[in-house]
Amino acid sequence: MKNKTIAIIPARGGSKRLPNKNSLSLNEIPLLAHSILFAKANNSIIDEIYVSTDDEALKKIAIQFGAKVIDRPKSLSGDFEPTVTALKHVLESISDSVENVILLQATNPLRPKNLMQDAFKVYLEKECNSLFTVSRNHQKFGTILKDKFIPFNYKIGQRSQDLNPLYFENGLLYITKAKLVLNEIIISEDAYPYLVNHIFATVDIDTQEDFDYASYLLQKHT
Repeated sequence: MKNKTIAIIPARGGSKRLPNKNSLSLNEIPLLAHSILFAKANNSIIDEIYVSTDDEALKKIAIQFGAKVIDRPKSLSGDFEPTVTALKHVLESISDSVENVILLQATNPLRPKNLMQDAFKVYLEKECNSLFTVSRNHQKFGTILKDKFIPFNYKIGQRSQDLNPLYFENGLLYITKAKLVLNEIIISEDAYPYLVNHIFATVDIDTQEDFDYASYLLQKHT
């Protein structure tokens, strides 16, 4: 039996800034379900889809859309609990021999259509231990110290197009070896940064404004 590639979608019930966000309907589909459907559309890569949750409503949504559910204990469901412990708990709760874990975050519901296929191909070809998606930043950053603005990535007067490239972790997709997850690692030191230049990379839902923005993009790009 081959070692499996599984997708894990962590989805807690609690959310302070946008209550019950993972079950809210984004263009008539629960937020959580968007990531499940993305995984199902890539069943040539993903053998099983697991949702790790502590919430009964989310459990029902996961089952309705064809994912398997792992009940996350309350001890792993706190506000400050790192994502990797939920992934590790899933691996420890199933009997399958898993080689690769794909983390899909419910709060990043919009992903380019070919992202999984293209990224997984790179992951295999480069024999990565882990891969995660990044996007180019085009903003001018700085800090404020004693009422003075101190530029971080540019010089005052410098054009945006002349900035030294900076990139941000956009949260769209993570692929990593299961053995790393069992050691509570998602992004290894040698992780491959997979560049995604797409408007969907700007969506990460924490607030109502984020949710409205995602709805707008979804309508515009589908």
